[in-house]
Amino acid sequence: MISANNVSLRFGKKALFEDVNIKFTEGNCYGIIGANGAGKSTFLKILSGELETTTGDIVITEGQRMSVLEQDHFKYDSYSVLDTVILGNPRLYEIMKEKEAIYAKEDFTDEDGIRASELEAEFADMDGWEAESNAESLLNGLGIGNELHYSLMSELDGSEKVKVLLAKALFGNPDILLLDEPTNHLDLDAIEWLEEFLINFENTVIVVSHDRYFLNKVCTHTADIDYGKIQLYAGNYDFWYESSQLLIKQMKEANKKKEEKIKELQEFINRFSANASKSKQATSRKRALEKIELEEIKPSSRKYPYIDFKPEREIGNEVLQVEGLSKTINGEKVLDNLTFILNRDDKVAFVGSNELAITTLFQILTGEMEPDSGTYKWGVTTSTAYFPKDNTKEFDSDETIVDWLMGYSPVKDITYVRGFLGRMLFSQDDALKKVRVLSGGEKVRCLLSKMMISGANCLVLDEPTNHLDMESITALNNGLVKFPGVELFTCHDHQFIQTTANRIMEFMPDGTLIDKMTTYDEYLASDEMARKRTVYVAQREDDEE
Repeated sequence: MISANNVSLRFGKKALFEDVNIKFTEGNCYGIIGANGAGKSTFLKILSGELETTTGDIVITEGQRMSVLEQDHFKYDSYSVLDTVILGNPRLYEIMKEKEAIYAKEDFTDEDGIRASELEAEFADMDGWEAESNAESLLNGLGIGNELHYSLMSELDGSEKVKVLLAKALFGNPDILLLDEPTNHLDLDAIEWLEEFLINFENTVIVVSHDRYFLNKVCTHTADIDYGKIQLYAGNYDFWYESSQLLIKQMKEANKKKEEKIKELQEFINRFSANASKSKQATSRKRALEKIELEEIKPSSRKYPYIDFKPEREIGNEVLQVEGLSKTINGEKVLDNLTFILNRDDKVAFVGSNELAITTLFQILTGEMEPDSGTYKWGVTTSTAYFPKDNTKEFDSDETIVDWLMGYSPVKDITYVRGFLGRMLFSQDDALKKVRVLSGGEKVRCLLSKMMISGANCLVLDEPTNHLDMESITALNNGLVKFPGVELFTCHDHQFIQTTANRIMEFMPDGTLIDKMTTYDEYLASDEMARKRTVYVAQREDDEE
């Protein structure tokens, strides 16, 4: 068990948390939610001891081990992948290394023998003989194959490092598990594996995530951070939303009844306060009036952007024809004779672990890259807007946000441009920020403003939900659902895909393409997906052997 007792955290005069009292108990998974800047990640750092509180304290049941998903992707570059995972239990790793050093001695003494015996006993108690196989199982579950287990962390790419650090956090059955955005940069297979792991995990989990489907799947409780307080709800994210809306409705109804009562008493007082025969009743009602208190209903501090893509021109019947498209990058065949046709009502989600193939296809279709062979042809009525996964080049400028967007606007009017920025929560002063210094979430909102102002009737989006808070993801999700044009997109948000896409395309490891006119949930339950999973499991079993 871990609890926060009268915890406050202040930065100068600003209080981020004030007198927070909350208890997290064994066997439950708690989702921490709140607006951007509410302090979700900061609260996890307080629980882990990385940040000290201004007042109050954090209490952990004696003898319990805490594990935290680390964010420094370079910290373990000098370690092997397998050693990094086992470092999730520092004491076990320490024992393993001390044992190795003792047994490597040429002049092995009696004292060494006694020490080795002590270490072996502690090692066995900690299930040390299963450590490597348990670590390998976690890595394989997250999609890190055996061929990488003895590689150095420095040799892995960013998404692979994220998976290893997640395996490190999960290793060794910790009593308390703190996870900050664990689904970031995970493919959908890895997210599904993690969901099942956490559902079956018997200890305490506290997680921050912007993935609504993930929170609904794994959480038994929801802790909402707002106005420096944390309100605990039993149930997952959807239950919290419905409960909070119901609570506000009940408070408004209660206030309405009180307001009606106040009005009735006030009218009586006004009518009879000067009447001697009614003066006692008027005085009595005045006292009753003074006792009535209206509940203060604070609007949530959450802010939802308004995302609305309006195409300037209706799209025609001929949208896109791709024929025999191939591309090799650094000696690897990324696209191999790819052929498909897009229809005017298609909203296509590209899924699967082959993210390079998806990004390469999007870059070719938007003119960012040339194919090695094959052709593609957009219809004459089609106009595209592109959201790149890597937006570094977009913001390599000293322009302000408003000047940057003005460069893409068909209407060169500052009021017109500011209107689009205002929808994306860039107020007057915010719009004057330099684009070079924007946060990840701010850059995403700028790119969405650019797509809205373009008036395109075909949207191509490569991981648009990365760096967005839950409110912005919800707004983008809603905007794409009602968009009347064509969409090609990829993201790791299950609910986003399920509610938006009517067609699923998946690049397989062998270069083939599964193409189904279906929703995402129907696709996951389909025969093709079942066959894919059979092959996938067989490959992993071969790797493990």
